[in-house]
Amino acid sequence: MKNNKYIGYVGTYTNEKSEGIYSFILDSEKGQLSEVKLAAKLDNPTYLAISEDHQFLYSVIKEGSSGGVAAYKINAESTELQPLNQNVSEGAPPCHVSVNRDNSTLFSANYHKGTVESYLLNTDNGSVNPPTSIIEHIGSGPDERQEKAHTHYAGITPDEKYVVAVDLGIDKIITYTAHRGELTEKNSLSVKPGSGPRHLVFHPNGKYAYFMTEFSSEIIATQYDSETGEFTQIQIVSTLPENFKENNQGSAIHISSDGRFIYAGNRGHDSIAVFSVHSETGELQFIEHTSTEGHWPRDFVLDPTEKFIVASNQKSNNLVLFSRNEMSGKLTLLQSNIFVSEPVCIKFITINYQN
Repeated sequence: MKNNKYIGYVGTYTNEKSEGIYSFILDSEKGQLSEVKLAAKLDNPTYLAISEDHQFLYSVIKEGSSGGVAAYKINAESTELQPLNQNVSEGAPPCHVSVNRDNSTLFSANYHKGTVESYLLNTDNGSVNPPTSIIEHIGSGPDERQEKAHTHYAGITPDEKYVVAVDLGIDKIITYTAHRGELTEKNSLSVKPGSGPRHLVFHPNGKYAYFMTEFSSEIIATQYDSETGEFTQIQIVSTLPENFKENNQGSAIHISSDGRFIYAGNRGHDSIAVFSVHSETGELQFIEHTSTEGHWPRDFVLDPTEKFIVASNQKSNNLVLFSRNEMSGKLTLLQSNIFVSEPVCIKFITINYQN
């Protein structure tokens, strides 16, 4: 009998009732979220990354006046996270963490410090070593929140040749090589001043990349050159309705594995914007806005079957489950009352839940 249950993990802020990282179960047959429970106790594990083999979970962590990254072993039977080790330094914690496919190197972006950092991982047990490389970005932008560099994302390219850092504070995308964890700048793209690029997602074909901006609430579509690590802008589309004039901050961006649909989060308009992707040009066409049934959708994720999307509303403390039409890309609300305090990031493991 096929098992249709999948384990998800939620990173949170721990300013209110949250105690750390939470797990939940998605029953893909019933279309239902349940069994929310604490998986690991730590402060402000706002962003998570899971290794390609789904054996390890990595989280940002705050510890007193210090911050850094923490490593955990995943127990797929109990959903609990077994602490391996952590690496922290004085100052604010990172806001983003990612890991390469062979689980040899971890990358983090630090919003407050304006840095991108790399850490070599121990391949025998998944634990994290002290940073190999720390690069500090310099500059500013026209928006009052761009008084300095604010790195918001650092992740590997699909060909694994480069690391891409997205800096909200200086409106810049910077490509690095990462030989044995040592970061060296290779290329950069300056985007529209004051737009505040925040996150990115690559098309599965590796030819296109899409950057979500926080301040201008736009998606910047680019072509990616794997030879040079260069990005070339091809399109800018708004994620908001034309008549929406209230405060909004763009949040997360994700793409379906068939490359046909892009989803972008709006904090303020409190929606997920859905776009179709042109298979030949990579350009986007707007489809619809779907309410996230809460306030301040910080992130969302496609489940392993891609028949569902789970969104996290940070300020209304709820997870929301949508079914996803794989032909049209459209979303349909299934569940909106799953309480998690200050949820930020959601990640799934593809291992079926056996209990």
